[in-house]
Amino acid sequence: MFKKSFLWGAASASYQVEGAFDKDGKGPSIWDEYAHIPGMTFKGTNGDVAVDHYHRYKEDIALMAEQGLKSYRFSISWSRIFPDNSGKVNDKGLEFYSNLVNELIVHDIIPFVTLYHWDLPLWLAQEGGWENKETINHFEKYAKTMFDVLGDRVKHWITFNEMIVFVELGYKTALHPPGVKDELRALNVAHNVFLAHAKTVLLYKEQVSNKSIVEGEIGITHVLNPSLAQTDAPSDIKAADIAEGQHFRWYYDPVLKGKYPKETYDMYHRDNGFEVTIQEELDILKRAAKLNDFIGINYYTTAMFAENKEGVGFNGMNTSGKKGSQQENGEVGRWKSVRNNQLEYTDWDWGIHPNGLYIGMSRIRERFGDIKIYITENGLGAVDQLDDNGLVNDQGRIDYVEAHLKACQKAIDDGINLQGYFMWSFTDLLSWLNGYKKQYGFIYIDHDNDLKRIKKASYHWYKKVIETNGEILK
Repeated sequence: MFKKSFLWGAASASYQVEGAFDKDGKGPSIWDEYAHIPGMTFKGTNGDVAVDHYHRYKEDIALMAEQGLKSYRFSISWSRIFPDNSGKVNDKGLEFYSNLVNELIVHDIIPFVTLYHWDLPLWLAQEGGWENKETINHFEKYAKTMFDVLGDRVKHWITFNEMIVFVELGYKTALHPPGVKDELRALNVAHNVFLAHAKTVLLYKEQVSNKSIVEGEIGITHVLNPSLAQTDAPSDIKAADIAEGQHFRWYYDPVLKGKYPKETYDMYHRDNGFEVTIQEELDILKRAAKLNDFIGINYYTTAMFAENKEGVGFNGMNTSGKKGSQQENGEVGRWKSVRNNQLEYTDWDWGIHPNGLYIGMSRIRERFGDIKIYITENGLGAVDQLDDNGLVNDQGRIDYVEAHLKACQKAIDDGINLQGYFMWSFTDLLSWLNGYKKQYGFIYIDHDNDLKRIKKASYHWYKKVIETNGEILK
């Protein structure tokens, strides 16, 4: 059963919804540059306007309130706050997010703030980005600025969204900016981001202790993509465990245990030369690990793994938007992910496996104890269309979310400390490389009609879920 305090929410990200990419003093981000490179995104789409949430946030929040949302998860555009390397804060950027938070509070919607959702300021990228340890210091300054400005009203903070995506797609497969293919560089970037998270957690707790901001909670959001063996063969089980070490333990352990998982660390040290030798950095990870208040998880699919007899890597979570595409992923010779014919697949070839969400949360509890969990993203990317009556009947999305919410019920009944669910996403939005073709929202955005907002069938269904606190799921 869902508790009365359960946070029924929906989510978004700054670059994907705000638009106003050069308005009111905002500086460019790496995605403002990358999406303007010909051929990088579907039909050359970019976030210059996106869905214009920057100018229409009051309209969007009114729709959230009508739906009954308990919480809205959004991210802050770092380059809207620090647009250049002058060190000066852009007051207009602070004003926008302060107004956004105030509007949410007026409608009794709890703000859930993500500090970093992939859109690194371009000026920082030009100084080395996450490969430069100075970026850690800049992130601390940015985080402190947001704590100081919003910390009297915001009680829920996420440092980073989906490290595995912006680290590995940016530095390992070259699908995202900065477009690098170098596993050692990816590993070093991940270490710097772990440090940035840890130092920000310590900073937040210090500010709470000093009573300079209200007491709240802070954590990180990771992808949850459980690695399962395709068969009971020992070789397949071993392949799945290796993948789990790279996809799960490698990203979760430094945050929640304060140390790297030995077997995966040893493998990367042997194969790639990765090592961490600065004791002060290891101590920071250890100190911060005890202070995380929750773990956020973004769940869309599981991956099935088998022994890689062919010596060819395969990226099981297809990030290119090209159905069935094979890509180098740096795992050649270790394992391969395989399609499971017993699963249904989305339009983007992601396996629909609700029980994988339950399995993943169970693994978190087994490895890390009774850590509080928020599902910070879960949803169905599809191609939605208006019917002859100007409506969107997205029954497939309703079925998808309902099945995953039932997995949440099962987890809660089994004692897993799940405290909230945020559907991705509230409105349709820019889906990075897939442009506006891949739609996730409760609200359809009519790009041919002045970005008109149209409630989908899933909007009304989720409203009933919230009104009944999940009772209609039985």
